[in-house]
Amino acid sequence: MQRLVVFVITCFSIMTSSVYATSDQHVVLISIDGFRHDYIEKHKAAHIAAIARQGTRVMSMQPVYPANTFPNHISLLTGLLPVNHGIINNRFYDKARHDYYKMGKGYEDSTWITAMPMWNLVETHGLKAATFFWPESDARIGGQLPTYHFHYSKYADYQQRVDQIMEWLSYPEVSRPRFIAGYFSLVDTVGHDFGPDAPETYEAVQQLDALMGQLYKRIQALPFKVNLVLVSDHGMTPVDRAKAIEESELHISEDFLVLNEGEQILLYAKDGVDQAAIEAQRNRINALRLPGVQVFDKDQRQHYRMPHNDRTGDLIITIAPPAKFIKRKDSRVGPGGHGYLPEHPDMGAFFVAAGPAFKAGLTFPAMRNLEVYPALAKILGLKVLTPIDGQLSVLAPALQVE
Repeated sequence: MQRLVVFVITCFSIMTSSVYATSDQHVVLISIDGFRHDYIEKHKAAHIAAIARQGTRVMSMQPVYPANTFPNHISLLTGLLPVNHGIINNRFYDKARHDYYKMGKGYEDSTWITAMPMWNLVETHGLKAATFFWPESDARIGGQLPTYHFHYSKYADYQQRVDQIMEWLSYPEVSRPRFIAGYFSLVDTVGHDFGPDAPETYEAVQQLDALMGQLYKRIQALPFKVNLVLVSDHGMTPVDRAKAIEESELHISEDFLVLNEGEQILLYAKDGVDQAAIEAQRNRINALRLPGVQVFDKDQRQHYRMPHNDRTGDLIITIAPPAKFIKRKDSRVGPGGHGYLPEHPDMGAFFVAAGPAFKAGLTFPAMRNLEVYPALAKILGLKVLTPIDGQLSVLAPALQVE
């Protein structure tokens, strides 16, 4: 028995030492939902521009497909494509579960998310993490939660979020989170309601720009190493109500369950529906030659890494902006939208980072958002414990860490 006890203790010490953090850096990661890659210049975000000059900027960060909020936020903090982290859109159906996912459902059942997010990686290495509304950060994924977190409420004041981040950073070292993630939805909301070119969107960008300038100034006054990383999940593009296509125009058979997300429709074949019926439906839609509409073929699924599974649908139908799909003629259509194919220039997100871990004055023309996770892990001295789709080599030239 004595030998067994010694062996277990020895193995445990080896296991824990193998995931011990090796850095004294801190990271504050802020998502400004719907902040398009060119809003810094377009809407004169002077404070964010100044932060970019003092650090590293990616001129356009490509989202994963579809360019929507939840799949991209989870990809940013897992380094995984949606098919690998499980959240393939803001809403989808799971044929194996016979159940629908909607935004935030991980709070009720975290098994919808099939990946290790950054806050869990931080906590697994014995450090503390904090999140203020990052999508699904209140889900107990793998039995873990960030040490400090809030359940989402759209009524939380934006200044309060900045103040809370600074309060967390004021904690003594033993209690202080080394990784903090914050989320701001204003620019996305206004972009949907008024469009990316509207003066209202300019004002929303100005409000968030001022807050980011304030946050950066307060962070710089701290006596330890803190890096500010600003990102968005996707961009925003003008949408034309006159070009909307009603769901009924697609002549979808009763053989399918239909999930319409506006820029994408997923068709799930009902039980007993064979492959021939699925192909017949694909051919019917393609034969309509509706402007901007296409049904993914096998090569497109492979290109966007959306292979068929219980969540992705048997058919994926997409549409090009400024059009979108609507359920009925009276469906509301705002003047701004996203969720389109990630190659569309207006879907590009932004990335700006400054602090002791980043070189100053660097710009990259483009990168995928999958590269953020491994870079943050490197800054924090964390060993990535699970396979990811992102690559550290992309942002490594911008980093000043061993």
